[in-house]
Amino acid sequence: MYVCLCRGITDTQIRKAVQSGKSEFHQLKQSLEVGAQCGKCVRMTMEIIAAELDKMEQEQPVLYYEVA
Repeated sequence: MYVCLCRGITDTQIRKAVQSGKSEFHQLKQSLEVGAQCGKCVRMTMEIIAAELDKMEQEQPVLYYEVA
C-alpha cells in the first residue's frame, strides 16, 4: 500500500529499508525521502518501523545460558 503519496513510497519499501538497517525515521527520510513534503505519512511510517523492528526482534532466536 502507498504510505507516502507525495513521493510514491510503499510500505514494502519502508519494511525493506528497516530490514537493511535503517531503523530510525531520519534515516528513512534521508534515503527514501518519506515525510519530506506534506508530512501526512510520518505517523504511518513510524508505526511500520515499530512493527517491523518488533517482528525482527521476535524472529531472533532466544539464547539461554546456564548459570553455574
